[in-house]
Amino acid sequence: QVQLVESGGGLVQPGGALRLSCTPSGTDVDYIETLTWHRQAPGRQREWLVTHPRNGATKYTDGVKGRFFTSAGLNRTRFLQITALTPDDTGMYYCRAVTRTLAGEAEYWGQGTQVTVSS
Repeated sequence: QVQLVESGGGLVQPGGALRLSCTPSGTDVDYIETLTWHRQAPGRQREWLVTHPRNGATKYTDGVKGRFFTSAGLNRTRFLQITALTPDDTGMYYCRAVTRTLAGEAEYWGQGTQVTVSS
């Protein structure tokens, strides 16, 4: 099992920035193969933003390249720095972890953190 806790969201003006965090915990944290970030805007489907694999390069969806950046922190925390924000970036931001154990693959979602971009 993995639990994911996101934080760092809030209200920010257009052009501003926030740093979101995702901290995994639980018995299977050592088996996380990928950690991804997603966003769900009001009235829209959840969309993929960033993939950080255990091995390999981080990948970003085209719409956030050059504006969103990931980094690592203590206790397996992953940060998502979101910059040059526009109202279109408003939404609930989620992190997701995929684990691979002898029992197979499993995915886990955090509860999300709200980002609102408005003047």
